[in-house]
Order: sequence, then C-alpha cells, then structure tokens
Amino acid sequence: MYQIITDGSWDMGSERATRFGVDVVPYYVTMDGEHYLKEIEELDVRDFYQFMVDNPKIFPKTSLPTVQDYYDVFEKYAKQGIDIICFTLSAKFSGSYNSARNAGNMIQENYPGIRVTIMDTTLATLMQGLMIQEIVRFQRSGADYDALIKRADEIKDTCRIFFTVENMDYLVHGGRVGKLAGISANILNLRPMILMTQGELFPSGLARGRVQSRKKAMEKLFAHIEENGNDPDRYIYMVGYGYNIKEGEDLRKDVIEHMKKKWPGFEPTVEIGQIGATIGVHTGPHPIGFGLCEKSC
Repeated sequence: MYQIITDGSWDMGSERATRFGVDVVPYYVTMDGEHYLKEIEELDVRDFYQFMVDNPKIFPKTSLPTVQDYYDVFEKYAKQGIDIICFTLSAKFSGSYNSARNAGNMIQENYPGIRVTIMDTTLATLMQGLMIQEIVRFQRSGADYDALIKRADEIKDTCRIFFTVENMDYLVHGGRVGKLAGISANILNLRPMILMTQGELFPSGLARGRVQSRKKAMEKLFAHIEENGNDPDRYIYMVGYGYNIKEGEDLRKDVIEHMKKKWPGFEPTVEIGQIGATIGVHTGPHPIGFGLCEKSC
C-alpha cells in the first residue's frame, strides 16, 4: 500500500483532494510580508485574488512548506506502514522539493521499512494537479509502487502549459521579466505568450490585447498536438483562470468548440480550475491559459 502526497501548488482544492485520496502539504501566503496563512486551509483562493484586485500596488508573497510540515504528513502514513510517493512543484521554481526530500530522509531513518519517493513534477499549478489526477487513475487501475513511479516519470514529460497574463507588472516585480521590457509591453498593450515545460518558463511570442493572446495560446496548443502525432485523444486538457471565472469558462467553451472543428468526431475532456496563490503571486490576478497531459491508461 502507498499514499500519494503533493504540495499545495497542485491547485485542485480540498474537494478533489478528498475525492482522489491525495494528501496536500500547503504553501504559505502573506499579504503584508509579516503574517503568513496556509493556502486553502486559512486563506481561500478567491479571497487572495480579491485582495490583489482591490490592492494593485501590493504584491503578496508565498513561502514553501517546511521540512516539519512534510514530516508531519509523511509520519501519519509511516506509522501505519504505508509507503509514500510525494509530488512537488518544479524545483526550478521553489525549494519545496528539497524540503520534501529532507523530510523523506528523516522518515526513512526513523521508519526504516518505509519507502519514500519524492518526485519533482517539473510542473506547476493545475497541470501539476492534472498529472496527479492521472497518476491516481493509474494507481486505482492496480499499479504497484514501482510501476506508478515509472509511469509518472513518463507522463510529466508530456505536459505543457500555455498561458498569458493581463499585464507585466507581477512578472517584473518577481524578476522574471526586465523592468524596461515590462513597461514597453504594457504601453503597447502587448501580452506575453508563455510556455512552461521541463520545469522552466519560455517566451512564446507576444500578442496585442487579451483576445488575441488567448487565440495565439490556443494555436500553440493545437500546433503542439499536431507536431506530436496529431492524436488529440492521447491527452487530457485543463483550462486555468485567476480572478475571473467567466473568462475561464468562456475559454473552455472556445477550446472545446475549436477542437471539435479541427478534429471532427473527437470529444475532448477539458477540465477547468482556478490557479492558486503559489503561481498567482507571479502572474497577478488575471492569468489565463490551458495545458495538456498524456492520459495515464
């Protein structure tokens, strides 16, 4: 028997965590730089985004789960003789992976018979969550510990995130975009197209305005499918939004409609979710995008 655990960057919420039997180790969020709250447990994501909308000149911050946070969760299962597989946010974004590894080493010292594997998903937010959902499906199909780790390693390399933001302010503040480039883009009403793959963010072009940026992101998603076998049924899809749920719902409808036109007879599975604070502090209140992940079985 083994338990799947993830850090809070998975952004799937408490209801899905219960439904999929996943234990979550949350990140911390601060609005004032002094008082930290556990995301979901003590700070609702909707309240987080509302604060950002109401206070556009204040930039919230996050702090990763501590080694003790991970240890406390791991130990619950170790005491019961249950092995552990833990998935974390990309190690290139956060020290969460190292915290989990340190906690895992402590568990194995104190509970020598327990297997602990910490996997860097190289992903973030809802794509991390979508991958974990697929891994749970694989687990429930009867996969043993080693088979699941092998399949998870394969799946994570197929995941891609294509997204854009409302403006460059938060990317500039977080040091991910130069100040001059950010100011110029804002003045020209340009929206950056961003691709996340293999744990890193890559520029993927610019678009003028919100509508065009969404359209270009969709084009890049479809191009990726075509370049990798042109089999849309190979993947499961996810739309992610920030403050504006209607924008997310509209984008989901657009994606489904365009996929059906492009691949007649195909009925896409496109889930939708709210991007959490762990990534929202870097994107601002209006990220929008989608991603894909290979089905587990």
